[in-house]
Amino acid sequence: MEFIPTRLPEVVLIKPKVFGDERGFFLESWQQKKFADAGIHADFVQDNHSHSSQWILRGMHYQIQNTQGKLVRVSRGAVYDVAIDVRRSSPRFGEWVGVELSDTNHHMMWIPPGFAHGFLTLTEKVDFMYKCTELYSPQYERCIRWDDPDVGIQWPLPVGVSPQLAARDAQAPGIRNAEVFP
Repeated sequence: MEFIPTRLPEVVLIKPKVFGDERGFFLESWQQKKFADAGIHADFVQDNHSHSSQWILRGMHYQIQNTQGKLVRVSRGAVYDVAIDVRRSSPRFGEWVGVELSDTNHHMMWIPPGFAHGFLTLTEKVDFMYKCTELYSPQYERCIRWDDPDVGIQWPLPVGVSPQLAARDAQAPGIRNAEVFP
């Protein structure tokens, strides 16, 4: 596995070794020692699977307590995956990073606690998998507006296409008014 810090160094792009032949492929998506050797110490307690159609935007979510680290990957289709630093004390507060994750590149992303996370589906059908270090706690879930101009995420949307959003995502506050980490 190759572990590549992004421009937000705590957020890590992970490129597993993929072994393939005419029968298909095999890859190792998690191994505690390899991740620990790369500086990612995570005890996962919950796995999630999201299925979506094209141009669905889920995010930008985080939990203010019971903070979650997430290891995310795509098993079918492609997404544009984004993390935002939501720690006011960070010199990179409000900065974001985005990468394409797909069933063909097999890349994964580590999003540690203290970062909001979301993704835009790029293909007709998407299966998105994520391992979490804490249980989902809806009372602590917070969200930042996906198109907040103060963050300035450059989503790869075609001209004239608007993403489909959940009501809570469409009504989310901008980063200036959101409850974030100290």
